[in-house]
Amino acid sequence: MLCLETKTEKETIAIGKLIAQYSFPGAVILLDGDLGAGKTTLTGGIALGLGVEEKVMSPTFNILRCYFHARIPLYHIDAYRLEEGTNRDIGLEEFIEGDGICVIEWPKMIEEWLPMFYLSIQIQHEEGTKRRMTINCQDTRFLPLLNALKEEFLCTESF
Repeated sequence: MLCLETKTEKETIAIGKLIAQYSFPGAVILLDGDLGAGKTTLTGGIALGLGVEEKVMSPTFNILRCYFHARIPLYHIDAYRLEEGTNRDIGLEEFIEGDGICVIEWPKMIEEWLPMFYLSIQIQHEEGTKRRMTINCQDTRFLPLLNALKEEFLCTESF
């Protein structure tokens, strides 16, 4: 586990860019946090790091946004509206198990579709633009990322 803090939106984006550098086809990144915590901002940083030129928007109402014009395709899922009892059979598994990087906001809503291996990031909005991120690695392919984050950002705990 790794904990770090960002003080500005720019720092959150920088973490996203670093995540992109260490991501790979088939990577799954789970983002958890309250509304407004910075999940989409972090995803925007990942997109920038992958070379996406489009503005990243929250897919809350669409459920899924795809960014194909990138070094690796980016699939951005917001599962917030996929509560039990709703029409959940919409083919998200194809993207979660796909050849791109899949970023999932509100992963608890689709736990049954999550793979065994992933990177999990809990984001807490503290005050103003300050964020606290707790990063758990359930995929050893992300260990170089954790080392890079430790070197690049002030960490309060380590894995």
